[in-house]
Amino acid sequence: MDIVRQLQHWLRGGGPRMNVSDFVPLDHPLRMWADTFPWTTMVAAVDQSFARRFPKKAPSGRWPVSTRVLLALELLKAELHCSDEQICHRLRTDVAVMYACGIEHVHVDRTQSSFVLPEVVAQFRRGLDPAVIEELVALQAVAAVDEGLVSPAHLVIDTFPSEQGSQRVTDAGTLYKAKKKSSRSSSRLRHPG
Repeated sequence: MDIVRQLQHWLRGGGPRMNVSDFVPLDHPLRMWADTFPWTTMVAAVDQSFARRFPKKAPSGRWPVSTRVLLALELLKAELHCSDEQICHRLRTDVAVMYACGIEHVHVDRTQSSFVLPEVVAQFRRGLDPAVIEELVALQAVAAVDEGLVSPAHLVIDTFPSEQGSQRVTDAGTLYKAKKKSSRSSSRLRHPG
């Protein structure tokens, strides 16, 4: 279902039609951030989880806000360290946030204070269970590996800055030394003297 159709009660302004991606530079951090997500599979996973746990009885009322927009707002909220109110306001005023939420074209009504109410974002968040969050992380990890953004090899993080050529202490190095020392001491216990 088209995102703008779902947001039509907020985006049916009389102004000129705006193509959102034309206003967000290719190197904008939010555009680059949004382009790394496998949105289609993530939205499908959330929709499937919600349909299983919250079956819809009858199609009544106005069109709901799309899962794509709500999921993006939830992720952006954490990424940008915003409250529900702040991220909903940014959706109304920041074209890069619109892009990250998958909104392609808008006719903005200047009198409308927000596209998505903070209460809707909070209600969506309450519906996310740990299983679907784990699935979203797994989908994102697979997509990142497929795109070559990360390596599937295990990472060793060196938390100590050092100069080139100096001895560095790492968790991996410490673990190796501990295992080596442990194996030497256990062999001495078995074969004394």
